[in-house]
Amino acid sequence: MARPQRLTIVLAQWCPHCVPLSVRNGRRLAARLRVPLRILDIDHRDQVRAADRIVREHGDASPDYLIPQVFLEWTDGRVEQLLTGFSEQVPRTARAWRDLLGSEWLRSVRAEAGR
Repeated sequence: MARPQRLTIVLAQWCPHCVPLSVRNGRRLAARLRVPLRILDIDHRDQVRAADRIVREHGDASPDYLIPQVFLEWTDGRVEQLLTGFSEQVPRTARAWRDLLGSEWLRSVRAEAGR
């Protein structure tokens, strides 16, 4: 049975939807799933390729894609996109995080993983 392996957030430090909102909630989600959190900053030269690749292959890709984007990586190699930030005001992205952290999906993943 596949298990969650890592949580990845694609973000930028200047983005109010990302820092501190998504970093804080990403830490919460990673802790609940008991997986490491990887942060890929699109403004860091050594991280942008990995960020662009995961968004292009598994996320909401466009030339100027929205951030943050959050992905759960599984032990079977699957990558599941969990959240994309919104271009509206920050409270809209905060609501998406609240919905994710309180979701039945999260409860079921934790139960299946025996957590």
